[in-house]
Amino acid sequence: MTIRDFKTIATNRCFDGVQGVYSHASTETRTTMRFSVFTPPQAAHGPVPVVWFLSGLTCTEENVTVKAGAQRVAAELGLMLVAPDTSPRGVDDGGETVPDDPDGAWDFGLGAGFYVDATEAPWSRNYRMFSYVATELPQLIEAEFPADMAAQGIMGHSMGGHGALTMALRHPGRFRSVSAFAPITSPLNCPWGEKALGGYLGADRSLWRAHDTTALIADGARCPHILVDQGLADGFLDSQLKPQLLEEVCMATGQPLTLNRREGYDHSYYFIASFMEDHLRWHAAALKE
Repeated sequence: MTIRDFKTIATNRCFDGVQGVYSHASTETRTTMRFSVFTPPQAAHGPVPVVWFLSGLTCTEENVTVKAGAQRVAAELGLMLVAPDTSPRGVDDGGETVPDDPDGAWDFGLGAGFYVDATEAPWSRNYRMFSYVATELPQLIEAEFPADMAAQGIMGHSMGGHGALTMALRHPGRFRSVSAFAPITSPLNCPWGEKALGGYLGADRSLWRAHDTTALIADGARCPHILVDQGLADGFLDSQLKPQLLEEVCMATGQPLTLNRREGYDHSYYFIASFMEDHLRWHAAALKE
């Protein structure tokens, strides 16, 4: 793999490991993409397991890096944490500005790539976040960091929970562990998903099924035991997230699922930080078997 313009933006010593932020010129999105990597101290002695974190609407790689409090536990467990951005940004390699929602809405366009490869203009030029996260960035991580790519887990929040679950279901055998915080469980059945998939993929709803967790499971896709935490004080619970749809399809098909409903917790990073350690230990147990 040829890595273009790979740069280290910042590194900081953190729990005897290194928290870094990096960028490179992406061939998938045709833009400069940023991502963060926490490299634990155990990496000094050889490759370590990798856990991906996919962020939610309006977020960048910075949110989980700064707010989740994940590095202490990751350092203890010897886990590398990788967090990509949520969409292309800026000006691309052809001098074109990456398009955003024409009405300036926060749930589509910049910060809201939904981890799909867009097929509709003007989004198809840059919005290729599925291939970026599934193929291009893993190749870069393998080439540039002490990562054990035979031991990968994936997790995410909200839109990123949707991304983590669909990535795992569409790549059987790649991820030994998968978890999510307040995931969008069925984009086919919520306003966020209908807007995003309709805009990026077009009006044919049959094409959306490849990016809908409940549809993928119903259609036969499987992944390792899924861990989900959902706050019951989440303002998006009933209208956008609908964990009961995931619970129902998993029960009907035998897909293993642990769904923790957390009383009093909302959609924020206070919620994520409260249960991040649980999720990292879940991943570590699977990755070190």
